[in-house]
Amino acid sequence: MASALNGRERRKLRIRSKINGVSERPRLSVFRSGRHLYAQVVNDVDGKTLAAASTLSRDLKGSLDSDNKTDAAKKVGALIAKICLERKIEKVVFDRNGYLYHGRVKALADAAREAGLQF
Repeated sequence: MASALNGRERRKLRIRSKINGVSERPRLSVFRSGRHLYAQVVNDVDGKTLAAASTLSRDLKGSLDSDNKTDAAKKVGALIAKICLERKIEKVVFDRNGYLYHGRVKALADAAREAGLQF
């Protein structure tokens, strides 16, 4: 079965075997598509999404028109941190979801840290 998976999916499975989001430290998961970036905070024990933000969020919809994808990722990181802090979530575990930690993924993580999220 593992041979049918591509590189990112194998990395994702390897990472997820070590990272688990619990109520004290939920998991901040990032998904990257060609055009958009999605981030969600998940409690894996209960199987619930506690917070979510993306480049398609209403709060960001008008402000992303002139930005490149990295700048948009910074805004998504700041937004997810703001939502988490409003919901009393201060510490998370970062799940890069098999993506390399650079570019948009790194920009989102750095912006979330600067906005007050701890990981």
